[in-house]
Amino acid sequence: MFPMLTELMNYGQQTIRAARYVGQGFTVTLSHVNRLPITIQYPYEKLITSERFRGRIHFEFDKCIACEVCVRVCPIDLPVVDWKLESDIRKKRLFNYSIDFGICIFCGNCVEYCPTNCLSMTEEYELSTYDRHELNHNQISLGRLPTSVIDDYTIRTISNSPQIKNV
Repeated sequence: MFPMLTELMNYGQQTIRAARYVGQGFTVTLSHVNRLPITIQYPYEKLITSERFRGRIHFEFDKCIACEVCVRVCPIDLPVVDWKLESDIRKKRLFNYSIDFGICIFCGNCVEYCPTNCLSMTEEYELSTYDRHELNHNQISLGRLPTSVIDDYTIRTISNSPQIKNV
């Protein structure tokens, strides 16, 4: 009889513990009921990205020495560097540089290990297109700097940090 009573007490304690967990879950859910939904009208309102955001890669053709470090550190060997060795001056001459953003994982290794700092990450996150071949950017499209969200007067910026309301 005594083992049956201890088993019944353990079952009761487990039931109370489970009910407490379910109650905590409902508390979290019900705490979100009073919040108003935050709807962003996308083309006209944009979030300000964080300082460490990794967006599209910017490339400066004049700084590149065609060392191909970016290709070696890329986990998927993505950047394509076309160059020719100029034998009279014993230097590489860069012809073409391209990155396919349809395959890129935006790890930032190419930017971190570039010895001449010709690669940098921008705050641009709009890389959507209907044709995936348009995501293959060459040195001309990689060289264009995107317009800053803060500087664009047609867009209302929304801070990504939570707002604290004084009551």
